Amino acid sequence: MLQVDGLNQYYGGSHILRNVGFEAKVGEVTVVLGRNGVGKTTLLKSLMGVVPVKTGTVTLDGADLTKATSYERVRRGVGYVPQGREIFGRLTVEENLRMGLATKPAGTEIPAELFELFPVLKQMLARRGGDLSGGQQQQLAIARALAAGPKLLMLDEPTEGIQPSIIKDIGRVIRMLADRKTMAIVLVEQYYDFAEELADQYLVMERGEIVARGRGADMQADGVRQRMSI
Repeated sequence: MLQVDGLNQYYGGSHILRNVGFEAKVGEVTVVLGRNGVGKTTLLKSLMGVVPVKTGTVTLDGADLTKATSYERVRRGVGYVPQGREIFGRLTVEENLRMGLATKPAGTEIPAELFELFPVLKQMLARRGGDLSGGQQQQLAIARALAAGPKLLMLDEPTEGIQPSIIKDIGRVIRMLADRKTMAIVLVEQYYDFAEELADQYLVMERGEIVARGRGADMQADGVRQRMSI
């Protein structure tokens, strides 16, 4: 589904992403691990078109998206849940979800499935996003990204600042979405246990490079936890 080749990104004179390349397959969760400041968020922003890449290519389902704008990528099937959630605090839950339908024809209904995945959102449709707890806001951010029916779902540290019970709910939803084999999922995460539980494929980043990769089932044998703690 997603093919990334030779991605390079700079901030000023700093080389942030260094020849990053990987594939994310339909029906799989590709987990990107690494300590703070290694380029994980920059990678997702580059894949989303929030920041332009210096060199390299991004291909989704056979279509070259390297030069596409963010909204064009959404139309092509990219869903993005940014770090910090970035929901619209003054808009209601319903209005936030409708923002996820911005690329769809007028009058498109909010998919009922979103309320099956996150039942709490149905109870809070009229509540302002800013009045939700952090965990509820995270569920809203994921639901908003899912509203358009993406082929690729990218999540940037969805467990950050979230209570354990909701982390389990989010993990359950991510696994369910992957098992349906209708989308590829790229998950940036620092919480190792959560990442290991979900990973079909793992990538470890250091200093803007992918320095290790493998199957999720091999993370323990490959010493990924130890690498993360160095």
